[in-house]
Amino acid sequence: MVFLCVQPFFFTASELLMGAHHELVVNTAGQGGKSPLRHFDSLYFLQDNMPQTPPFTGQLNTGSYNKNLYQTKEEGYPGLFYHDNNLVSGSLEALIHHLVPTVDYYPDRTYIFTFLLSSRLFIHPYELMSKVCHLCMEQQRLSDPQADKMRIRKIAPKILQLLTEWTETFPYDFRDERMMRSLKELTHRLASGDEVYRKAVGQMSQGLIRRLTVLSQYEEALVKINATAAERLTALKAKPQAAIQRDMLSICNDPFTVAQQLTHIELERLSYIGPEEFVQAFVQKDPLDNDKSCFSDHKKASNLEAYVEWFNRLSYLVATEICMPVKKKHRARVIEFFIDVARECFNIGNFNSLMAIISGMNMSPVSRLKKTWSKVKTAKFDILEHQMDPSSNFYNYRTALRGATQRSITANSSREKIVIPFFSLLIKDIYFLNEGCANRLQNGHINFEKFWELAKQVSEFMTWKKVECPF
Repeated sequence: MVFLCVQPFFFTASELLMGAHHELVVNTAGQGGKSPLRHFDSLYFLQDNMPQTPPFTGQLNTGSYNKNLYQTKEEGYPGLFYHDNNLVSGSLEALIHHLVPTVDYYPDRTYIFTFLLSSRLFIHPYELMSKVCHLCMEQQRLSDPQADKMRIRKIAPKILQLLTEWTETFPYDFRDERMMRSLKELTHRLASGDEVYRKAVGQMSQGLIRRLTVLSQYEEALVKINATAAERLTALKAKPQAAIQRDMLSICNDPFTVAQQLTHIELERLSYIGPEEFVQAFVQKDPLDNDKSCFSDHKKASNLEAYVEWFNRLSYLVATEICMPVKKKHRARVIEFFIDVARECFNIGNFNSLMAIISGMNMSPVSRLKKTWSKVKTAKFDILEHQMDPSSNFYNYRTALRGATQRSITANSSREKIVIPFFSLLIKDIYFLNEGCANRLQNGHINFEKFWELAKQVSEFMTWKKVECPF
C-alpha cells in the first residue's frame, strides 16, 4: 500500500504550525459541515408526502446499520436476497434498480450511502449515473414531453433528494464531464415544468460547484506545500549551515496551545477526505469486468495519501526538534514538552497527532540518546505508550477510542465531540476487511454484507470529520 510508506519531510516548527496551516485556509463556504442527508429547503412543503427514511443510524449506532427495511418497491424484484429482513446480496442490475426512487418508494439512506460507496468497485460512477438517469426517465416516463405534471411533481422531490445526497457526499465523482452531462440531462427534465424545481436544481448545482472549487483550492495548497518542502530540502543539501531555524519552544511553549493547533490542522485535513477514497485505495480489477479498473481513466482524489504524509511530517518534526539542541538538558526539556503535548492531544481525542508524536520519539536518532533520556521524567510518556501499545491489536487504543466516541455522542460542546482516530490503523482495518471478504459470491452476486460493514466503518469516520474545530 503505497500511502503507508514513510517518506521524510523537512519542515521547521514555524512552517508546520504557521505557514502550512495558513496555506491550507481556503474558502469553505458551501461546505461548512452540513449533513449530506438534508432535504431541499425549498421543497419542505412536499416532505409530508414523501416516504420518510430513518436517520443515518450507521454513523454512530452501528448495531443495526444493515437493516434496510424500506423495501416497498423491491420486495418482489428479482435478484435481491434478504436474510432476517436484511439485504445480503444481489445482482448489480437489481441493486441499481433498488437505488432509483419511484412515486411510491424512496431507498433507505444507509443503502444509498453504502451502494454509492461500493458500486465503484464494479461500475464507473459515470456509468452508474447514466443508468440511474435512464431508469428515472424511462420508468417514470420523464422523457415524454406530455408526461403528467402531477406525476412529475410526485417523483421530482425524490429524484432531487437522491441527486443531492450523491453530489454532497461524493462530489469528486462529478469531476468527470460524463457525470455532469447525465446530471444536467436529468435535472433539466425535472426543472422544465415547475419554478420550485428549477430553484432546487439551481441550489444543488451551485452547491456542487462550490464544493468542487474548495476541493481544488485545497489540492493546489497541498501542491504548494510539497513544492516548498522540496525546495528547502534542496537548499539544505547545498548549504547545511543555512539550516539554523527557530525551535518550537521559541514559537510556543504552551503544550495545550500546540495540541489545539495540531487538532485544528488535523480536522481541516480530515474534512477534505472523501469516503470514496477508502475504496479507491484498495481497488482491484473486477474479475467479471473485461474492461480496465474502474479508476483507470478517473482522477483519484489524493487527500487520503496527503493526510498520511502529514502524519509522517509531524513525526519527523518531533524528532528534528529533539535532536536540534546541543546540550542534553535542552534536549530533555524538548522531550518533556512533546510528552505534554501528546498528553493534551490524548485528552482532546486527537489520537493521530498523539501517535505521530510517539512515533517521532521512537525514531532511532531520538531513542538512542540514552544520556538525554536519563534526564527525562518518563512516567507520563510510559502511560501514553501504554495507551497506544500495539499488542492485542491495539486493544488499549481501541478501548480509548470507544470511550471518546461515546463522549462525542453525548457531547454538549464541539470540543467534546472531537474524535481523530489513529488514521493508519483505520486504513489497516478497512484494508483487511476488503482482503478478508470476497466482493462477489459464487453465483456472481455482489456480497452486500461485506459492504454494509465497509460503509459502517467509513460512515463513522464521516461523522468524526464533520466536527467543527472549536480552537
